Amino acid sequence: MAYKKKFNTNGPSAEDRALDRFAELMIEKINNLQSDWKKPWFTEGSMRWPKNLSGRDYNGMNALMLMFHAEKQGYKLPVYCTFDRVIGLNYQKDKQGNRTPLKNENGELLPQVSVQKGEKSFPVFITTFTVVDKDTKSKIKYDDYKRLSDEEKQQYAVYPKMQVYSVFNVEQTNMKQARPELYAKIEEENQLVKPELNGESFSFPAADILIEENGWVCPIQLQHQDNAYYSISKDMIVLPEKAQFVDGESFYGTLFHEMTHSTGSENRLNRIKPSAFGSEEYASEELVAELGSALVAQRYGISKNVKDESAAYLKS
Repeated sequence: MAYKKKFNTNGPSAEDRALDRFAELMIEKINNLQSDWKKPWFTEGSMRWPKNLSGRDYNGMNALMLMFHAEKQGYKLPVYCTFDRVIGLNYQKDKQGNRTPLKNENGELLPQVSVQKGEKSFPVFITTFTVVDKDTKSKIKYDDYKRLSDEEKQQYAVYPKMQVYSVFNVEQTNMKQARPELYAKIEEENQLVKPELNGESFSFPAADILIEENGWVCPIQLQHQDNAYYSISKDMIVLPEKAQFVDGESFYGTLFHEMTHSTGSENRLNRIKPSAFGSEEYASEELVAELGSALVAQRYGISKNVKDESAAYLKS
C-alpha cells in the first residue's frame, strides 16, 4: 500500500517525521549487518520484548523499531514511557483525578522522578478507535464494542485514528535513583529466559506442535533434503529435517522465515505472486520474511541470523 506524505504549513507531519526516522534506522541496521551477515538481527543484550511502564507489550512496527533503537543506544531494559507518565510517578490520583504528591512513611516528599536533561524521545504509533452508533450517533468504548456479537457490531461505525507519541526508555530517567524499588522490580520482570535449543533433540514445543498437528495456515513438511522454501502453487512449507541443522536456533529461525512467507499468499495477505520468486521485486518480500522471523524469534528468546539466500536481496 502506498503511503502519501501529509504536509502542512509547518512542514512534514509528525507521522512523516516518525516514518522517516524509522526508515533511517532500518537502513542503518541493514548496512551494519552487511559487514557480517552471520550476525543475529538482535544482539544478546536487546533480546527482550519492548513494553510500556504498565507492562503492555508494543507490537508490529513499534516493537521492531524500539528494539533497534534500544540496541543502538545500549539500553538494557526494554521499558518505555511518555514524559507525562514519568511525571505521574510523583503523584497519587484520587477518583476525581486530583493529584497528591507521594510521600514516604515519615511524611516526607519522595525524590522527584524525571527525564534526565538532554535525553531525546523516540516516536511510537498508537491507533485509537472511535465507535459511533449509526442511528443515534452516540459513542461507546472500543473495548465494549469488541465484546459485541458480529450482528450487534453492524449497528456501529468504527473510525481509526493514528497518533504519534514520544516515549523515553526508563534508563533515560532518574528512576534508578529516585525509585530504586520500582526500578529493581522492572529489572526482575524483564530477565531474559532463553529456551534450551542445544543438542540433537532440541525442541521448542510451541512451534513443534504447529508442525505435528498441522496447526499453521498451511502444511509444514520436514524432509531429508537441502532446501527450505514455501511453495505458492502447493501452499506448503518444506524444510530439511531437524538433524540437518547446526542447532535449534537455525532450524526455528528458518521455520519462522518460511511461515512469514506463507502469510503473503494470494488468498491471505496477497503480498506475493508466483512470478515474483527470484525476481528483483521479491527483495521487499525477503525483508518482510526476515523481519517477521526475527520478531517471532526475539519474542521467545531465540537468536535469528540472516538467511544466506536473503543477504543478496537485503543488500538491494
